Amino acid sequence: MTDAAELRRLTQEFLAAHPPATTDRDDFLRARFDAGLAWVHYPEGLGGLGAPRSLQAVVDAELAAAGAPDNDPRRIGIGLGMAAPTILQYGTEEQKRRYLRPLWTGEEVWCQLFSEPGAGSDLAALGTRAVREDGGPSRSSEAESGGNWVVNGQKVWTSSAHLARWAILIARTDPDVPKHAGITYFVCDMTDPGVEVRPLRQITGEAEFNEVFLTDVRIPDSRRLGAVGDGWRVAQTTLNNERVAIGGMRVPREGGMIGPVARTWRERPELRTHDLHQRLLTLWVEAEVARLTGERLRQQLVAGQPGPEGAGMKLGFARLNQEISGLEVELLGEEGLLYEDWTMRRPELVDFTGRDAGYRYLRSKGNSIEGGTSEVLLNIVAERVLGLPAEPRTDKDVAWKDLAR
Repeated sequence: MTDAAELRRLTQEFLAAHPPATTDRDDFLRARFDAGLAWVHYPEGLGGLGAPRSLQAVVDAELAAAGAPDNDPRRIGIGLGMAAPTILQYGTEEQKRRYLRPLWTGEEVWCQLFSEPGAGSDLAALGTRAVREDGGPSRSSEAESGGNWVVNGQKVWTSSAHLARWAILIARTDPDVPKHAGITYFVCDMTDPGVEVRPLRQITGEAEFNEVFLTDVRIPDSRRLGAVGDGWRVAQTTLNNERVAIGGMRVPREGGMIGPVARTWRERPELRTHDLHQRLLTLWVEAEVARLTGERLRQQLVAGQPGPEGAGMKLGFARLNQEISGLEVELLGEEGLLYEDWTMRRPELVDFTGRDAGYRYLRSKGNSIEGGTSEVLLNIVAERVLGLPAEPRTDKDVAWKDLAR
């Protein structure tokens, strides 16, 4: 098994063979993936060395000290945090080798086609249909591999769809069974005919999100992840990883939203009041607790896939961001009401710390919706973490086609 000393030696040898100062950025990232130093816990040949996940920090420290280029998780976070672990667990060897390398290097951006206008919080009620092109059976027990699926429907709140080459997509393949059972998981080529991306302008003035219309989009069966009809189980891997990626992201002390507020407090003593001081101290401590809890959660992932505890982290992330950004607006007074630019833009990434307080305040409102609404996540924590009784659900055994919509 690779240990820290061996991994440090491998990284130093890699840097000697690929000097960051003279190696093209994309070439460097491709070579790093091929050397198994992208995500060391992945298998050999897929960007890793089969080493413990905790040893990634050894590689990252060596590369950072050498000034090596890195990928940008803010731009390709959906691919890194959601698509990659799902492909690793459910993809064929061919799919893993096709998608993981350009996903990690950032050469191919990914988006998520899950939510729909009529199926947001109740995602399993989705209505986008995928039908076999030959009209053959679409059930797991009967379906043969091969051929195409024809997909029709609409997805919404799709971050980065205007940049993406690929999308993770769930669609209904069997309307005659209960809603959770008739879903299949696909990889959709966003450049295919029939895929239309339209911007959704947000309260911030820009269109970071999109709505996506799918009209007779043909997806080869070779781009299916998991068994036909087993898409809900596959999607749980994506969703659990998404919540950890959002709520448990690695940040330094005073990273994230608390950083700009703390800097303003130190640099602008004329803005300070006793009440705001007490609130800032409380939120600073909570942000630090959340940071350390996220670190512990990532360490626990060494033993396996993320579970429902990620829902709790994502809940805390949303609440903290909204409370901290509200405090920042109050601290700045009239300045906090200013907003730098209402120009319609379609950004490549979400940048909380590089924008003004008004942007942070408005954008944080979406934190309690994206990655699972806070209300749904509270149910997950109650039922799957605390073991409390489940809410009554009258539609679990009803065929999707018979549900009221």
